[in-house]
Amino acid sequence: MLKTRILLVIGSAIIIWLIFLLPKVVVNNESELAGDSRDSVESNETSEIHMQASPATLEAIRRLRRQALGDVPKEKNAIFADSLANLYEEAGQFDSAAWFAEESSKFFNTTESWIKAGDKYYQAYTFAIEQAKQNQLAAKAQEFFKKVIDENPRNLEVKTKLAMTYLSSSPMQGVMMLREVLAEDPKNELALLNMGMLSIQSGQHERAIERLEELVNVNPNHTQGHLLLGIALMNTGQRARAKQQFEKVKQMESDPAAQATADSYLKDLK
Repeated sequence: MLKTRILLVIGSAIIIWLIFLLPKVVVNNESELAGDSRDSVESNETSEIHMQASPATLEAIRRLRRQALGDVPKEKNAIFADSLANLYEEAGQFDSAAWFAEESSKFFNTTESWIKAGDKYYQAYTFAIEQAKQNQLAAKAQEFFKKVIDENPRNLEVKTKLAMTYLSSSPMQGVMMLREVLAEDPKNELALLNMGMLSIQSGQHERAIERLEELVNVNPNHTQGHLLLGIALMNTGQRARAKQQFEKVKQMESDPAAQATADSYLKDLK
């Protein structure tokens, strides 16, 4: 259970409070893509999307889809696809968002469009539960991230995300890439966060503490880092220090979910 939950949130810095889904337990060890065609994207729109999207978002999606199906220049269709990618993301339909971002990138064919498509597939990957779908979405993210790295090998943010896409298929390859990032930039926040999280997942809590302490030293306002550091400290029996971390989370973040999660850990430490 812990492994599945962590894989949902690893590296997903833009989904900040998904980290609070981590269960309070210790572990012992380190289909077709929706949106592969316009028909399957349409099926997505008529199934779960209405449960997550606002009426305004739904109407914007329908309007843009009607326009995109019209006889319009390729550039305008690419712009429509880019807008639809953003709207589907807002609606929580991440695989459809990724598909439209990919369609847009086919026209623009720029580093920026590759990063956007890769990011959308990466986001869909972090939310996928089934192993087969994880692997498919990861492979699509890798396709775009590798193009970016070929253009600019020093794009460490993309390299870090690329590393994380290997966790469902080749974990050690991902870990080695993260180590390469930290060798080049020892203060890389995303790499430190992910290495800390992976260390917790594999039960290497002392190693997690080392990584996460470095992270919060680099960025004292990194709430995710403080939360994970508290979890690692708690799992090594350092209750007083863990309590300090959870109290910092409460001070730093006013989000009710964050407050409730920190409170739940603090309650366990009483």
